[in-house]
Amino acid sequence: MTYHKHFFLTLLLGMGLSASAQVGQLRNNFAIGVNGGVVMDKISFDPTIKQVFKPGPSFGITARYTCEKYFNLVCAIQAEINYAQMGWKELIETSTDTYERHINYLQVPLLARLGIGKEKRGVMGYFILGPQLGFCLGDKEKRGGEWSETNLHLRPNYVIQQYDLPIQRKFDYGITGGLGLEVSTAIGHFMLEGRYYFGLSDIFNNGKADKFGRSAHGAIVAKVTYLVDVGRKK
Repeated sequence: MTYHKHFFLTLLLGMGLSASAQVGQLRNNFAIGVNGGVVMDKISFDPTIKQVFKPGPSFGITARYTCEKYFNLVCAIQAEINYAQMGWKELIETSTDTYERHINYLQVPLLARLGIGKEKRGVMGYFILGPQLGFCLGDKEKRGGEWSETNLHLRPNYVIQQYDLPIQRKFDYGITGGLGLEVSTAIGHFMLEGRYYFGLSDIFNNGKADKFGRSAHGAIVAKVTYLVDVGRKK
């Protein structure tokens, strides 16, 4: 939708302006490391499909550039390159059938980060927000139960169009944000955080003649990150 694209571009522009602003106490600190965690995903379908959260792994590389301290806020830009297994798991109450779709993504979040607390040795709380881009690397269906024609006709509103339907839109984009806690030590920075990803794109085509009007990700992410300083200057 057009307003989704406008919001996405506005957020990117805002992040660029904040990164270039030269106010407060300047920093020039760069850190790099690894991250790993779990993604709990659902797909927002229209027409609706009952689901439970589908867990999947997520891991990748994190880079962070800290540019300034403005009053008590430590401002930084954080970029990641991650692999994540997303998708959906259906809640089928009319039979013993089970269904999951695993969708593998390469994801690139670009995040503005505001922290408050100790920069070097100690604890810092922080908030992150920014756009996330993704590309579907592949998907796989996992079925269980009888899968008879009778069982399929018992699905609510007979919504079965998703079965065997390939991912039609490989490119994914949306907004991610969350809160975290960082502990800085002599050997590096350890972070624990929770995020929510709100997808603005659909995995299936959404035209008038298509099967679904909406099919976007909505995921809760829990992860740990370890960073080491590459260059630190006050």
